[in-house]
Amino acid sequence: MANCLLFISGGEIVLVMLLALLFFGSKALPDIAKTLGKGLREFKKATNEIKREINENTSDLKDDIGDLSSTINKETNDIKKGITDHLTD
Repeated sequence: MANCLLFISGGEIVLVMLLALLFFGSKALPDIAKTLGKGLREFKKATNEIKREINENTSDLKDDIGDLSSTINKETNDIKKGITDHLTD
């Protein structure tokens, strides 16, 4: 799988690198790579921020659902106990 990155073979990667070198020159390639690295870092940072916010908001919802579930279970058990007590009387 490592040699088939995005369905591109090793020869195609070398060809793309050579074309980039011809189009942009050897001095511009490090700047382009640096800019791409910064862009990918910002993208990762933004996606991590979105994940964090989703987790924060869903944790509140999970807590609310847990509280509701425990209340329903308690009331259901109270009703069962009441029915059982009424039948044994």
